[in-house]
Amino acid sequence: MPSAFTLRAQIEAALAQRIPSALTPPPREIRPTSATGIQALDELLQGGLPVGAVSEIAGPACSGRTSLALRYVAEITQSGKVCAWVDVSDEMHPESAAATGVALTHLLWVRCGVATTGEGKPSQNGFTLPLKYLIPGPIKRGLHGGGFGPHPRTEAKGLSDSVRDLLRAQSLAPRCAEQQHKPRPWRPAYRTQPANVPINEKKICTPGKPWSRIDQALRVTDLLLQAGGFGAIVLDLGSIAAEYVSRIPLATWFRYRAAAERTQVCVLLLTQHSCAKSSAGLVLHLEPGKILRDEPTVFTGIEHCIAVARQRFTPAPANVVPLRKPPQRERSTRWQSRTSWAGSR
Repeated sequence: MPSAFTLRAQIEAALAQRIPSALTPPPREIRPTSATGIQALDELLQGGLPVGAVSEIAGPACSGRTSLALRYVAEITQSGKVCAWVDVSDEMHPESAAATGVALTHLLWVRCGVATTGEGKPSQNGFTLPLKYLIPGPIKRGLHGGGFGPHPRTEAKGLSDSVRDLLRAQSLAPRCAEQQHKPRPWRPAYRTQPANVPINEKKICTPGKPWSRIDQALRVTDLLLQAGGFGAIVLDLGSIAAEYVSRIPLATWFRYRAAAERTQVCVLLLTQHSCAKSSAGLVLHLEPGKILRDEPTVFTGIEHCIAVARQRFTPAPANVVPLRKPPQRERSTRWQSRTSWAGSR
């Protein structure tokens, strides 16, 4: 009677053309990890966030997802690596990042929510300055600049029109000969709930649909992943409603997963609700933070609670399979972030 090893070799040889290594289990893939800088979370994840995979941090506002991402980026930038932060709604504060410990010289900040003119120049204080007024023209050589050339009167042709166009946007007093454009009234918010819902229970939504910003952020992330050389890439979609983020095609997250595995970069996705599905190697859920008050009227910090919802790459504890079911490991942890005036206690 042939042994089990001989039978397995015969079956694999017969199915080699259709199913290579049909009875041989694939080797377990163990990913390297990168520490987040939070000891409780690193112990829970057995090292930190996986490198070469997509990690998703989902949670509501004031749950600590941005603080966790900044702490993770601080750990990477302090080691000398370069990180990228794709800010969809332009809500990142460089001062807070520097206070957390992020080396701003090693951080690429991509602002996707900045209003631009048709020529690509950012607007400042609501006034849009055309790009042609900011780029100096070519040097004109004439009688005033030495050499030979046309008359200075012909060189100044069109100057009056340019000055009039430049001062028209800043003019406060209306002119009778100019066409007046009445600005549209600004609406701070609109309500999407029915009228019978009490006012204190209605949710306020910002006007407009952020499709252009989401599309720009996805394109930029694609370019960064293809370029490589980054230690981590943070895609901040936390301020975008779940109804828009959930419509991103799953092929996008699968493409990010393949690119992250090829370039060995950690892609950190910040959302309100998890949307990467099976493309995410690690999914963390954050609950609303608990306010800490050491004194009755003094705010001293926030206590965060995080739970592991999905983890694909976990190191095997041992090769021996126990007869009894092992005890379940803790899947959640807590940590505190204290204010600067509270000090260390």
